[in-house]
Amino acid sequence: MEKSNVSSVYGFILVGFSDHPKLEMVLFTVNFILYSVAVLGNSTIILVCILDSQLHTPMYFFLANLSFLDLCFSTSCIPQMPVNLWGPDKTISCAGCVVQLFSFLSVRGIECILLAVMAYDSYAAVCKPLRYLVIMHLQLCLGLMAAAWGSGLVNAIVMSPLTMTLSRSGRRRVNHFLCEMPALIKMACLDVRAVEMLAFAFAVLIVLRPLTLILVSYGYIAAAVLSIKSAARQWKAFNTCSSHLTVVSLFYGSIIYMHMQPGNSSSQDQGKFLTLFYNLVTPMLNLLIYTLRNKEVEGALKKVLGRQ
Repeated sequence: MEKSNVSSVYGFILVGFSDHPKLEMVLFTVNFILYSVAVLGNSTIILVCILDSQLHTPMYFFLANLSFLDLCFSTSCIPQMPVNLWGPDKTISCAGCVVQLFSFLSVRGIECILLAVMAYDSYAAVCKPLRYLVIMHLQLCLGLMAAAWGSGLVNAIVMSPLTMTLSRSGRRRVNHFLCEMPALIKMACLDVRAVEMLAFAFAVLIVLRPLTLILVSYGYIAAAVLSIKSAARQWKAFNTCSSHLTVVSLFYGSIIYMHMQPGNSSSQDQGKFLTLFYNLVTPMLNLLIYTLRNKEVEGALKKVLGRQ
């Protein structure tokens, strides 16, 4: 059997935090708790947005899609982590690795664009309040979501096969706790500059361009809020955008910081923790931010749960 085909037959070994077994037990417990909260909470948000007619607005349509993305990603990637953290078996099948990689690339790509769409929605709500429902009509909302899903899926369809088919000469040890693209590319035993350049091009289109649109949108929003003379209206406008801006800061902040780290072993461990943060902690924080800071969602939850 050729060495290049070994990983495709036997799968991969996710090194994770195997050098720190006590830390793995702590992470196993934390992983189980946060995953359970994220799945239950995001499922509840989706149901509330569907069942309560008062939440049938563009803002909550996008929020339900964000919760659905977090739910899809958590369900496809996170359950493998307790298996690897629980005991000495760190293996993952090739098919399981493909699922993780494809889910990571597609869902996170979709979410980057969705956050930009939500920023535009906030801009329309604050800067064009009288024309908001005319601007954010149903066809536009559906078209924006289709564009987000299409872009994320194209990224995953192109980059997943390229990453998985790189020659690794039998190397199976992935220095991560999931099959993430940078970790898999580093295992290759050939020149990967072309693959890295293509990945960079997709990153510009799917990460940097949406981030630019978000910053531009909030620049207009900030100018509009500062021009409002009423303190009550200023607070209402700020409250409309604060939840989304907090989620954007957490999501993009962790991604940018992680990719600015050098390649030494200590920074690689930091990269693992940051990946853990925006894969596991961020979905739960999204849930808390959008429920605890949103009176309409709180009211809908009480209504759906029969507390009114």
